[in-house]
Amino acid sequence: MADSRTQKARPRVLIVLAVVAAAAIAIDQFTKFLVVSNLELGEVVPVVGDLIQFRFVKNSGAAFSIGNAYTWIFSILAAAVTVVIIWFARRIRSLAWAWVFGLLLGGTIGNLIDRLFREPGFGVGHVIDFLTIPLLPAIFNVADVCISGAMVLFLILTLRGVGLDGTRGEKPAVSSEAEPEAGAEPEAAPGADPLAEPEKS
Repeated sequence: MADSRTQKARPRVLIVLAVVAAAAIAIDQFTKFLVVSNLELGEVVPVVGDLIQFRFVKNSGAAFSIGNAYTWIFSILAAAVTVVIIWFARRIRSLAWAWVFGLLLGGTIGNLIDRLFREPGFGVGHVIDFLTIPLLPAIFNVADVCISGAMVLFLILTLRGVGLDGTRGEKPAVSSEAEPEAGAEPEAAPGADPLAEPEKS
């Protein structure tokens, strides 16, 4: 019965993963399109006062502008992560984990698209970053937010012991044939007289 439910849940889980990933990619690329179309490079636009701002920059490094000198390495890693997530998806049976891998896949592909198809060239393209919180040193984008969200969900599910199939780790059942406590009288053998004295050698 459990296997039957698992098999029925698999298509729904894969659909959720695909929809989450597609939505993340679409929102990420659309917001980058708006930024490139409406802002000048380096321009700063307050969104929520000084708390959240738009600041158009081109990032040749990893998420949050880390490692600017290794663009092609991050492109290869992003492509590898994408392949691994797609391959790993067949093991997922939990909707919560589908969100984790959907956000991670969408965020990874969102930035990979920039690296592959934006200037200065294929595989070394600069990622469009535009979200900034003055209290933080980083400038990021929607794809970075999706990746960070996936990591937070990953930690929550891991700490709660939720497996990829949606089940939680259970404590092993106590054996019905428990060991006799120290000092307890041994049970009499079947058919033996409980009042009979033990034989002396």
